[in-house]
Amino acid sequence: VQLVESGGGSVQPGGSLRLSCVASGSIFSIYAMGWYRQTPDNRRELVASITRGDSTNYADAVKGRFTISRDNAKNTVNLQMDTLKPEDTAVYYCNAETYPDNVRLDFWGHGTQVTVSS
Repeated sequence: VQLVESGGGSVQPGGSLRLSCVASGSIFSIYAMGWYRQTPDNRRELVASITRGDSTNYADAVKGRFTISRDNAKNTVNLQMDTLKPEDTAVYYCNAETYPDNVRLDFWGHGTQVTVSS
């Protein structure tokens, strides 16, 4: 599975950005796709995810501000980010979750920078 992100950039607090991730390769094997971001202590924390059945999950910090969606025809997952805050500044990574032989295997994009600053 290959993942290519787009849509990062710089925005003022309160602004909006939309991230997109296009998947290619063995997309039939993907159970869920999502977005993670790198924390200052170098952990990747879940921002939002969506399963093939369209179940969604959001980090508490972004609930009500971010919306994840998927376009199956385009093999794309999008993250609409509204009311952005400086603490949303991070590198955002697209993730694809697969389970070959019932063991989780993750694929990652290269990341896209989001900067929220006045």
